[in-house]
Amino acid sequence: MTAITDAAIRRPRFVLWLAGLLSVFWIVLVAVPSVFDVPTLNGLRIDTDPENMLAEDEPVRAFHNEMMAEFGLYDFIVVGVVEETHPNGVFNAQTLGDVLELARFAETIRWGNESAPEGVIASEILAPNRVDVVEQAGLGAVRFDWLMAEAPANDAEAIAVRDRALSIPTLSDTLVSGDGRAMALYIPIREKNDSYRVASRLREHIEAASSPAEFHITGLPIAQDQFGVEMFKQMAISAPAAMVLILVLMWLFFRNLSLVLAPMVVAMVSVIGAMGLLIATGQTVHIMSSMIPIFVMPIAVLDAVHILSDFYDRYPHIKNRRKTLNVVMSELWRPMLFTTLTTCAGFLSLALTPIPPVQVFGLFVAFGVFLAWLFTVTLIPAYIMCMPERAFAKFGNAGPQTNEKTVGSTSFLDRMLQPLGRFVVRRSWRVAVIFILAIGVAIVGLSRIEINDNPVKWFAEDHDIRVADRALNARFGGTYMAYLTLAPSSELTAAAAREDVLERLAALPGPEAAAFAAQLPSARSEASSFTGFLDTLAALADRRAAEPGANWLAWDDIALVIAQTRSTADVFKRPEMLTYLEGLQAHLTDLDQVGNTIALPDIVKTIHRELFESDPQAYRVPDTQRAIAQTLLSFQNSHRPQDLFRLVTPDYRRANVWVQLTSGDNQDMTAVLRAVDHYLEDNPPPLAVDHEWFGLTYINVIWQEKMVTGMAYALLGGFAAVLILMTALFRSFAWGVLSMIPLTVTIALIYGVIGLVGKDYDMPIAVLSSLSLGLAVDYAIHFAVRSRQIYDDVGDWTETARLAFGEPARAIVRNVIVIGAGFLPLLLSPLVPYQIVGVFISAILVSAGLASLLGLPALITLFQARLFKHTASNPDTGGPA
Repeated sequence: MTAITDAAIRRPRFVLWLAGLLSVFWIVLVAVPSVFDVPTLNGLRIDTDPENMLAEDEPVRAFHNEMMAEFGLYDFIVVGVVEETHPNGVFNAQTLGDVLELARFAETIRWGNESAPEGVIASEILAPNRVDVVEQAGLGAVRFDWLMAEAPANDAEAIAVRDRALSIPTLSDTLVSGDGRAMALYIPIREKNDSYRVASRLREHIEAASSPAEFHITGLPIAQDQFGVEMFKQMAISAPAAMVLILVLMWLFFRNLSLVLAPMVVAMVSVIGAMGLLIATGQTVHIMSSMIPIFVMPIAVLDAVHILSDFYDRYPHIKNRRKTLNVVMSELWRPMLFTTLTTCAGFLSLALTPIPPVQVFGLFVAFGVFLAWLFTVTLIPAYIMCMPERAFAKFGNAGPQTNEKTVGSTSFLDRMLQPLGRFVVRRSWRVAVIFILAIGVAIVGLSRIEINDNPVKWFAEDHDIRVADRALNARFGGTYMAYLTLAPSSELTAAAAREDVLERLAALPGPEAAAFAAQLPSARSEASSFTGFLDTLAALADRRAAEPGANWLAWDDIALVIAQTRSTADVFKRPEMLTYLEGLQAHLTDLDQVGNTIALPDIVKTIHRELFESDPQAYRVPDTQRAIAQTLLSFQNSHRPQDLFRLVTPDYRRANVWVQLTSGDNQDMTAVLRAVDHYLEDNPPPLAVDHEWFGLTYINVIWQEKMVTGMAYALLGGFAAVLILMTALFRSFAWGVLSMIPLTVTIALIYGVIGLVGKDYDMPIAVLSSLSLGLAVDYAIHFAVRSRQIYDDVGDWTETARLAFGEPARAIVRNVIVIGAGFLPLLLSPLVPYQIVGVFISAILVSAGLASLLGLPALITLFQARLFKHTASNPDTGGPA
């Protein structure tokens, strides 16, 4: 028994007071951080943005932020209005009136001050009163009008609004559904964490609407922010409900309410300590860290149940708390210490992942597990010592002690476990074959695992956000936005500039132009970009013109040639490049995952059509760069000229294609990425371009891929660490490997079943591997250590197995039942990650318990001669020869 446990038994009240003071201290750190003059004590900060799953300096994240600023883009909330009862859908006077009122109300949702505004960006809202329609104003002229400056007076005017909207490609299936029954408003917000507050204000206004239409609010930002709000509700409801059920189950086993409160106190103090340190050190409470209490609680209770179970079985025979605790702790301290170390190793291995929130999660769960061990070996004995003696008058299992030669208890668990123990020993080969078959099935399932995640699917099927997601993505081009940028490859662009200059110089008279052409520097010079190369030529021409006796008129003409070439740097004003973009758009919209695209050709073709008096034949990319320039110049006269530069940079050297997906699943985004790669490979553009993606839907794919790779490394690292610890615990590599088998079988089975049932491998499933690592080895350690202790006393494996299926096996089964069933209340949560954690904690415990109680004794029976070298065993009986 450790000195720390002995001290707790001798000074129990001091230990209880110390635990109470530590709990108060951690609570103060969380609730009143301002009382400490420490910069890191910032109080509670919530972050549900998956973008922050990547490090701030991650290239993909940096490019995303750069492009969002470059194109003036913002994250937005989507408000959908669906009308199924009216024959004209949403295009009736009453519904459009409510839509207009809602759009105008949305413009007012802002707070903060002028220097730091928050909320909605009114000028960027896409709503019927905030978007233009372009119409012909005679041959060669167009005019721009608001789609719906005022509410229509009657249904005929409402139908006219529909027809005008559907004639504009950038509005059809984006603002207005093709069937005319739905309209969407896109409400940009300054920060993602403004979305829940904005959505709440919108919902309040919608409740007062008189229209029978359905109003839906969705979008990635609102899904992420609302999850952050609801996850705290679940921490306050589901976790305590789980604790209450655990308490009830422990009372059913031990029949002493005062005693079973002790593990609850340990779990509570451990959770408070882990979360208190997380917040006090300035860490953000992310989606991952919100689940720290759910992971710490079952682990915190495990060792306490082992202590209570052993104490329950031994106290009636010893009749003295101190002596009983001394016996119990002398047997359990070693396995409890090593189960703690192995569990901590499993979670600390998450530091190997490249996902900062996952690293933080692993670190603080490991800290919570360590606290749970510390309080278990001190607080539980101290608590028992402080209870009045009369509380144990009718306490305990009245059967014989488990270290005696017979086990006479007639409890239900003994009636179940003793036959199980005899079967496992006598039919060890059959059990081994069953395990091998289970591994085979698991391998099949593992091969079918599909990596996928979608923040909207973090909510239950009937949640408002899921309902809105289905309703709007069935009618519009898609509420999930990804952005594809294309820019000319630098090297070829410089080569193009060189060829253009040479062609223009050839048309000039005089020796200066020919001499300059012959001495042009290579396009592979250090200034290899288009503009950089022209800057080099301009500097060279200036130096030559300044030489004595230079023909300044000739060099003036050469400078003009360079300037004219520079004007052709407008890559995406070229007809062939816009035609190529048009083809790429067509290919994208043919994909099942893509509902719509918006790009520069849409604006050019629409303006070109109206310049030719709405002639359908004119809806095309013009044949000349001059004609394209004219359409773009015309668009500059619209009410929203800035919208042009959402699709192309002002120098026309980088284009941006908006890709609307009808699903936010990573698999769908990945399929689109592959399709674009193949298209660009099979259909080379007229000018070589580099393409890159950005947007939240794309970022989700990247961090998910990194997490899967990182979790694989973490699992392997944790597995190796646990094997080393197990070998050190048993001072035997053979016993170390043996004890890893239940862990291996558990993890393989859990993830094999995931593949077989078609459950996506998402964020909660990924991190559960660490919980598998910790819990599966817990039971193996306890069973193996106790079996070796008993074997040292009796020297016979058959007798050892019979006794091991007494108190040690009862403790394991009690743990499986208490914790496995105790976390099923998480299934009532509307948040899918909490449901998944509840199901899989139970599945992991059942699998780990079965693997330990069936696999370990069967394998020990088969390999007892190797495992117990100091005893010559009879292979027929398992006992001494």
